Amino acid sequence: MSQKNMGRLAQDMKREIIAIIGRLKDPRLEGGLLTVTRLDVTPDLDVAKVYVSVMGREDGPKPAIEALNRAAGHVRTEVSKKMHIRKAPRFIFVEDDGAAYAAHINELLRTLNVNGDADAEASAPEETEE
Repeated sequence: MSQKNMGRLAQDMKREIIAIIGRLKDPRLEGGLLTVTRLDVTPDLDVAKVYVSVMGREDGPKPAIEALNRAAGHVRTEVSKKMHIRKAPRFIFVEDDGAAYAAHINELLRTLNVNGDADAEASAPEETEE
């Protein structure tokens, strides 16, 4: 299968996975923000790695990732039915901490900017009214 077709298949699969995850009734998936960030499919359609970002949960992303991996067989069956493909890949759900890392970097930049503004105001020449 060409690279273009594999990319299109991966995007369609990602869209279906998002819809299926939204319908799951597992309490470990409730609360917080769960986002499918990326999907990597092997060329032989045997395995697909699904990168999931989980934010805003007190117990962290581990329970949600475990719940998704437990439901991987159901997700595989549903994707196969919805996309009308004979062989759906085996899904492996993996934590993607890219969004959390980006939030951390933004916070660091924000603190640098606050300190930078204070230094800029202190070094600026004061204007006096005449």
